[in-house]
Amino acid sequence: MSKTHNTWQGEAAAVVTLTFDVDAETPILAQGREYADHAMTMSHQAYGPEVGLPRILDLLDELVVPATFFVPGWVAEHRPGLAASIAERGHEVAHHSYSHRPPTSMTPQEERADFERALAVFDKQGIEILGHRAALWEATWQTGELVAEYGLRYDSSLMGDDRPYKVATAAGEIVELPVHWSLDDWEQYAFLPAPHIGSVIESPVKVLELWRAELDGMRHYGGLFNLCVHPFLSGRPGRAMALRQFIEYAQGCSDVSFARCGDLAAVAAADAGLTVRRPRPPEVDPEVYPG
Repeated sequence: MSKTHNTWQGEAAAVVTLTFDVDAETPILAQGREYADHAMTMSHQAYGPEVGLPRILDLLDELVVPATFFVPGWVAEHRPGLAASIAERGHEVAHHSYSHRPPTSMTPQEERADFERALAVFDKQGIEILGHRAALWEATWQTGELVAEYGLRYDSSLMGDDRPYKVATAAGEIVELPVHWSLDDWEQYAFLPAPHIGSVIESPVKVLELWRAELDGMRHYGGLFNLCVHPFLSGRPGRAMALRQFIEYAQGCSDVSFARCGDLAAVAAADAGLTVRRPRPPEVDPEVYPG
């Protein structure tokens, strides 16, 4: 495998960040509060914090690996003690909006209010927050600036690289821990009749094959394997076993390390060789691309 040359990697060829989006009911309610009346749909989502999350926490304990849990403020508020139960197991709790409404669907004022409301929930519960992930990864051009303005260390919503990079904003620099759809279990497992959240239920065997192949690619090129998992999806038995097998495979690779996002972001921030980007919207000619 390729040799490493970047401080953020340490001695590893690839770094794995195991991240869990504890969305519970929020992504469904974000599509319409009328879904609160759908008992099956709400039970499908409640499975995440009530069954999937404890199973995943036990799995991580057994394998002795650290992880980061992105929790919407609404979920933390409506389930007091959930965020603390994650932190008590040695894992990181991170900001995942308040309502799980995508920032791209909001005005700048609404995005700021939602961002601040989540921070207030975690502050009241005594949970330290170092990083942020936008709902559905749908960050706006303002999102990174909010992350910097409120003193957070990193964001994990963008797809501009397969290694950490720095984002320069008007409020200061933050670290971006990039994501990708291929490393999201939502694209593999999500299904509901209504609202439409996905229409394919893949075999865990196929998902394991995909993730192992992507990790091997990251090991070859020296990248960040930033896995995004949802307890209401991958917390189910066969999928949890596939997750276990993936982690065991990664642990068996002598050139792979694991890190919580906040810890990795701290090392990356100190890496003088990290790419700095200044994202901004492209200039769009309305005659070429009409609204």
